[in-house]
Amino acid sequence: MHAPLVFLLANLALAFYNVGIIWAHEIDIFRSWRLLTPETFRAVQAAHWKKLPYWVFAPVVASLAGSVALIWYHPVGSPAWAIWGNLGCQLLSHLLTAMTWGRWQAALSVDPSGPRSVFLDKILSTHWIRTALINAYALILFVWMAEVLP
Repeated sequence: MHAPLVFLLANLALAFYNVGIIWAHEIDIFRSWRLLTPETFRAVQAAHWKKLPYWVFAPVVASLAGSVALIWYHPVGSPAWAIWGNLGCQLLSHLLTAMTWGRWQAALSVDPSGPRSVFLDKILSTHWIRTALINAYALILFVWMAEVLP
């Protein structure tokens, strides 16, 4: 197997890891916060934030770096739509996170309403967009891999 194909495969594996993480947030983590009391909310959220650098932020940074590298380092015959679609989904997800979900999570962390916060309401009603973008990014890599396999 050629090195660029192995690199694409590594990016695909990382993408599916990220799909698992985003779905954990979508269907369990954020929604479970609703079940907490205001007294326990801070402790659970603080524990959540301590874990994020390792199991969310590091893989997200690695996947973004991999998507950028795939612009120049990719298997022969790679479709342009996949190269740019993959990166586009990630960039849009990061931009929207910076503009919305990241800010709302920061506001939620200091909101005394805790599980009844309007910021948690906003996250729960819109987070599906980020989930869809991460799934689209993984699907693009999957189709890309299928197209370039010898």
